[in-house]
Amino acid sequence: MDNAIETLGLTKLYGQARGIQDLDLQVRQGEVFGFLGPNGSGKTTTIRLLLNLLQPTRGSATIMGMDVVTRSVDVRRVCGVVSGEPAFFESLSGRAHLAMTQSYHDKGGSRTDELATRLGLDLDRPVRSYSHGNKQKLAILQALAHEPQLLILDEPTGALDPLVQREFYKILAEEKARGVTVFFSSHILTEVERICDRVGIIREGGLVALLDVNDLHKQQVRSMAVTLNRDVDPTEFQLDGVEVVHYEGRYIELKVSGDVGALIQHLATLPVENIVFPEASLEDTFTEFYAGRGGEE
Repeated sequence: MDNAIETLGLTKLYGQARGIQDLDLQVRQGEVFGFLGPNGSGKTTTIRLLLNLLQPTRGSATIMGMDVVTRSVDVRRVCGVVSGEPAFFESLSGRAHLAMTQSYHDKGGSRTDELATRLGLDLDRPVRSYSHGNKQKLAILQALAHEPQLLILDEPTGALDPLVQREFYKILAEEKARGVTVFFSSHILTEVERICDRVGIIREGGLVALLDVNDLHKQQVRSMAVTLNRDVDPTEFQLDGVEVVHYEGRYIELKVSGDVGALIQHLATLPVENIVFPEASLEDTFTEFYAGRGGEE
């Protein structure tokens, strides 16, 4: 079976600056692949190269076995794309945009109205009346309109509220179930953990890791603040993956790496009054990730 996406030495240089460099990447058919990295790391540049919107400095890329440069029209026919900055004809309705997409691909989507209802989008209003979030919904529907083999999604959920995000994740799971490959670019750890099978981590234009999503979970770094109903004894928190950052009186701050199960079980034995445990920070996780490799990239 061919890979859905394959790059070999893919490089894009902007003068003295580096967009991406020597990117070797394989995305398997039928998987949901997370492309994870901070803003400015090269995620969008990679996507633009895959869609032949940029010309590579060197290297090559294929989608479904087709060269993205020499067969760019064929590539676009098998792809559904949500770009970072979707553009529309403001005077046309959402329905008219979907009809144009389906006409171009000579394929009508049988689920258009169902998906629009699930995402809460009125297709009969002109796009100029849409909020930023509704334009994002239309971009998602447009990507799905012709039932593509591959979805390429560049930070697709940023403008969606949490309830719509949840429905969108369900739709992606349904697409995966029917054999669609999903290439999902994000800088949000929890999002990638929730929906992806494997993750490629990009930093400063280079791929620094390729791992299963369960292994990504083991790399996470989170901060936790705990308040007890008595003074803290820091020796009580000498657990694997737990580092005491600061403590004073009844309050203690911890840095937690990887699985938090053992710490949660331990906290159940203590007189805890309050816990603050925010989502994992991508930057903190990256810092720990690179430190664990001696700073190598």
